[in-house]
Amino acid sequence: MPIEIRRFGVGHRRPDGPPGTVGIEGRVIESRASGSVAELAFGRQAHITPHSNPRWTCLLVIEGGGWVGVGDERSRVTAGEAVVWPPDVLHAAWTDGVPMRAIVVELAEEPAQIPAVLDGDAVEADILPPRPVARGEGRLADRPADRRRRGTGPGPDDSEGEPV
Repeated sequence: MPIEIRRFGVGHRRPDGPPGTVGIEGRVIESRASGSVAELAFGRQAHITPHSNPRWTCLLVIEGGGWVGVGDERSRVTAGEAVVWPPDVLHAAWTDGVPMRAIVVELAEEPAQIPAVLDGDAVEADILPPRPVARGEGRLADRPADRRRRGTGPGPDDSEGEPV
């Protein structure tokens, strides 16, 4: 089975969230009957309108921070924290002055804790055979001259380099 690479992040997001959502872009990475995984990028002053979900929802904050709420309860969350909402519970998430990135995992069944990971037990996996690493050889590719810096022309056209 070949490895499948799915892109997300800058350049791969679209406006996302339930109706009434403001300032959030996202990308579904995987979706099936058993659950889904998506990335959400909250801008400053962004919010997801209070909504419920028929699945267990885990919000894993990976950058920045914001707020989450259920009913009248509000909690601040920051990178490295996760929030778990049970199915059919009205919940919301928002940011104030700081953007936030999160991975959202929705599961059809209640998430189970994995004691080996939580207790710090490590198991060595022998996925790939060890191989010697050779020193790389090469050089950087030639770069088109930036004529704008030298004042000798209009500068690079759209075919040079990456888009800005």
